[in-house]
Amino acid sequence: MTDSLKTRVREKLLRQLSEDAPDNEHDDPRQISVAGDLDALDSVAEDDPLVEELAARYLVF
Repeated sequence: MTDSLKTRVREKLLRQLSEDAPDNEHDDPRQISVAGDLDALDSVAEDDPLVEELAARYLVF
């Protein structure tokens, strides 16, 4: 069974958030952006164009 594109994108975003070292003194714009993209991904259906847009942005194949 293969994972859906949405699942693969979600896994990539979660991996990026966990691999980035948190900066407790400053807001990290990249982490904020990735977290926002993850929230947006979670709010759309499997066939929404945003899924493909995020896959392209984060190089998920």
